[in-house]
Amino acid sequence: MTDAQPETRRNGRRVEIEYCTQCRWLPRAAWLAQELLTTFEAELTELALKPGRGGVFVVRVDDEVVWDRREQGFPEPTAVKRLVRDLVAPGKSLGHSDKPE
Repeated sequence: MTDAQPETRRNGRRVEIEYCTQCRWLPRAAWLAQELLTTFEAELTELALKPGRGGVFVVRVDDEVVWDRREQGFPEPTAVKRLVRDLVAPGKSLGHSDKPE
């Protein structure tokens, strides 16, 4: 374990997108990952794509679930960006993504 891991976890800078390989949701997960990395390029220290099974599509910041497809359906990128922003960069403006839906 490196010294950077506890700091990363404490600051909420690790995002994980777990997706169902059986459902072939890798493209959807990769697209969302690209959106998050583009928006939070300075704030995120890691973004992981985690293969899963059984219809899973879950977005986590550190170990905290911020979106679960089973409970909330598939996310729009703007909704996930707001949730991630609130944890990793609360003062950051998301421009048009900040406008109410």
